[in-house]
Amino acid sequence: MRKSLRVAGLATACTVAGAALYATGAASADQAEARPTAEPHNIGLLVGEIDAYYGAAKDADGVWKSSPDSPYAKDLARIQAKAKKDIKKAAHHTRHGKKPAIVLDVDDTALLSFDYEKSTNYTYNNDSWNAYVKEAKRPAVFGMPQLVKYAKRKGVEVFFLTGLAEPLREGAVTNLARAGYDTALDRTHVFTKDKANPPAYLANCATPAAWNCTTVQFKEGTRKYIESTGYNIVASFGDQTSDLAGGYADKTYKLPNPTYYVG
Repeated sequence: MRKSLRVAGLATACTVAGAALYATGAASADQAEARPTAEPHNIGLLVGEIDAYYGAAKDADGVWKSSPDSPYAKDLARIQAKAKKDIKKAAHHTRHGKKPAIVLDVDDTALLSFDYEKSTNYTYNNDSWNAYVKEAKRPAVFGMPQLVKYAKRKGVEVFFLTGLAEPLREGAVTNLARAGYDTALDRTHVFTKDKANPPAYLANCATPAAWNCTTVQFKEGTRKYIESTGYNIVASFGDQTSDLAGGYADKTYKLPNPTYYVG
């Protein structure tokens, strides 16, 4: 399950936190003055800002799309242009004889789930999310299949590292292929979160009896494993800071995503 702090949940959390802070101050009013709590951003205005950022529009089938002329798409293009320059430079300098590689997260790094976010009013539900992933109909994040193609032309290996559960592998792999990722998508190139049979390289936080890996531990440990097989990860791409933390990548690229947060 993807543990996310959605927009609606964020507003609620801020409100609850504010109420709790007020109560604490009121209870100790005889000792100290209550601290003021800033009003959270208005959720109606925030959703409007997100819509404008993505250039949100429904197509003829009622599917929410992002515009290729949107601020979101332009931000992606700037990040990708910088990444391509870095990949080109890194491809010419192997480290300790290792082959250069890049690692991409899947959700909202390789595949765009904006239609799910809009259709659910930015509210995550495990069952609806799993069904959505299994449909394998998500479009590619603007420019990312082209970036993968560019990396491959430079002799750089491509890996996908996702927090999606192992039972969702087929849907993710099918979707990646449909979205234009013309690269190896087998088990040695696509890493999912397999809680039933966690790999040995995650033994410090995961066993078949108990999965205790945080997102950072899972992704850091997997990148470390990839590098141990003879690769040097020259670039890691993700839409969450937790996708990128922990090292084992020469450079990291944070793609924009204002719709949810994964710690």
